[in-house]
Amino acid sequence: MTRREGLGPSYENRDHLQRLIHDCIYAKGGDVSARARTVELGAVYMHLSEKGREIFHDILAHDFDIDRQVLAEKIKELEEAQNQKEAIAAEIELKNALIPPRISLLTQFSSLPNGLKLLIDMRAILLSRVKEDQRLYKLSLDIKELLGAWFDIGMLDLQEITWNSPAALLEKLIEYEAVHEIRSWGDLRSRLDSNRFCFAFFHNKMPSEPLIFVEVALVNKLSANIQDLLNKEEDKVDPDQATTAIFYSISNTQPGLAGINLGNFLIKTVVQKLSNQFDNLKHFATLSPLPGFKEWLAPGLAKGDEELLLPKEIITLKEHFACENGALYLSHTLTNSWYKDSNTEKIIKPILIRLCAKYLLEERKGNEAIDPVANFHLSNGARLERINWLADLSEKGMKRSYGIMVNYYYELADIEKNHEEYETKTHIIASRGVKSLLK
Repeated sequence: MTRREGLGPSYENRDHLQRLIHDCIYAKGGDVSARARTVELGAVYMHLSEKGREIFHDILAHDFDIDRQVLAEKIKELEEAQNQKEAIAAEIELKNALIPPRISLLTQFSSLPNGLKLLIDMRAILLSRVKEDQRLYKLSLDIKELLGAWFDIGMLDLQEITWNSPAALLEKLIEYEAVHEIRSWGDLRSRLDSNRFCFAFFHNKMPSEPLIFVEVALVNKLSANIQDLLNKEEDKVDPDQATTAIFYSISNTQPGLAGINLGNFLIKTVVQKLSNQFDNLKHFATLSPLPGFKEWLAPGLAKGDEELLLPKEIITLKEHFACENGALYLSHTLTNSWYKDSNTEKIIKPILIRLCAKYLLEERKGNEAIDPVANFHLSNGARLERINWLADLSEKGMKRSYGIMVNYYYELADIEKNHEEYETKTHIIASRGVKSLLK
């Protein structure tokens, strides 16, 4: 958005912006005047240039954070309290000292007609800058906490997207599809036809802004290949006869909502809607990408790290391809159309499948599965059901996971139990078939 005509460059002056923010937070007056100041400041922010917004964020992060000197004084007062009355008073003052002044402004912003979207977009910018400054990270957490309160289950609405939905909404579906690119209007129509469905979640304060798109296909078995699932020429399953719902794309349209977990509610809501509409549906699963697999594996292979491989795998590679280093051979081979050679594909398949199982079952980022999509579904109570070979031959699929995709299965009776196992014990629930791949 360009700077509004008439604002002038002074609005991007640090001192001027600081004064506007200060007046909005501290100025006296009633609710009407306070809201008027918030509306004015919101308008100023919306029309700042990219640099102006960075200045605005820096001011909020540094000048309107907790006063640590005051905080230290309140801690001392609590420690020196002589009786319960003094201790309670000191606790209250300490609690207030822990609330940054900027919280009142952010809260006021959230109450404006477009304020929620303003905060979401502000946090998206902050998340791209947090490595520059820990204060910006702290500000992003303040906004995340506010947004978490706003994005309660009761405030979200589920809508089915059809070919007859408004063109602007269909265009957003094409724009935000993050998993499997929609290449044309014909491609889009195919995804909204017959046994394929799309749903969008909206917030009641952002009725024209979809938050998440969920794409589902109704079939009669667990899908193992995205090309087959999306093939326009394939015979479509009658939705009324389908037994299995495959969630094949979940796209978040708002980067500023990162880390705010809507997943469990999201999956359950779509499952409930489909179950109510189609009586024969008994199974609910995904066909999911592995966005981090190649990023995890490729560096080790490029270094020739044969510890990634089992002794029998090293022997097999050297016997069949007369190579000196199995890891380096894989690193070189996996950069071209290796899978089109049946002999090469046959040798490499069990090696990559095992490494994929190791990546999913053993590799962690803290207490979470290292793969973000795996973490999403496991934290929502799914079971890691099956690893699918050459399931996505698109350029994107080969580039991020050598074409491998995964099924996560939602056993409705076990969702809560699986969620607790993962969140409290960091235990990844997986099928016997997947576990056996590590051997």
